[in-house]
Amino acid sequence: MKAKNALTTALAYIIILAGAALFILPLLWMITVSLARPETIAQPGFHLIPREYIWENYKNALTLMPFGTYAMNTIKVTFLALAGNVITSALVAFAFARLEAPGKNVLFIFVLSTIMLPSMVTMIPSFIIFKSLGWYDTLLPLIAPAWFANAFYIFLMRQFFMTIPKELEDAAKIDGCSTFGIFRQIIMPLSKPVIVSVAVFSFVAHWNDFMSPLIYLNSIEKRTLALGLATFTDVWGVDIVSLMAASTAVLIPVLIIFFFSQKYFVQGVVMTGIKG
Repeated sequence: MKAKNALTTALAYIIILAGAALFILPLLWMITVSLARPETIAQPGFHLIPREYIWENYKNALTLMPFGTYAMNTIKVTFLALAGNVITSALVAFAFARLEAPGKNVLFIFVLSTIMLPSMVTMIPSFIIFKSLGWYDTLLPLIAPAWFANAFYIFLMRQFFMTIPKELEDAAKIDGCSTFGIFRQIIMPLSKPVIVSVAVFSFVAHWNDFMSPLIYLNSIEKRTLALGLATFTDVWGVDIVSLMAASTAVLIPVLIIFFFSQKYFVQGVVMTGIKG
């Protein structure tokens, strides 16, 4: 029996390691190319370990585009949108999880159904609205929608809020705590895992967003990092070494954020499926 369990465990680890290796190969290849000489890229063979380390590629890549300007635009959009997603989604999720109202569950189903709506369907109406508001070629179309909640984040937070004992809420009501006070002083402090999960999802989505900046931004000085990576593509082809170097630099903040938040991120995602 012990031998069978050991064999099953070993097989599971082999499958997990194989899957991890499959996912990490593109990242390793990107780093390898970013450190290579341009003339060696077209040579035959596939190498995951750089033959030499040309760190000058990173300096060249980050000077070919106004990296500082693009980074500041991206940081501004990402963190303002992140704050909007967390705050508004938490408020809506709290209402669905804790407040009583006729037809609440039906309304929640309608909210969830918006996840199935492709973004391409609302792309043109959204553009017309933002254009009529005079927001074209500004960062506002990239930030404002985040302040109207997100159905997926509402679902995650609602599921987590429902795992919090209702006795805490009842005790707070006896002490005279208001509904918003319960949300601010009890629900939110106990919901750090799901808040971190939503923050990570939002950070990655807005940091890597390419389509929205491509649609709404026209000025070079308004571009974000994801759109700025298109700088390395012209009519003559793609500067693959500079593109991989810049892509690696853009990826680093995402890796750092996930590394420091992975404990709460995993816990928050797992806890959302406990109670429905």
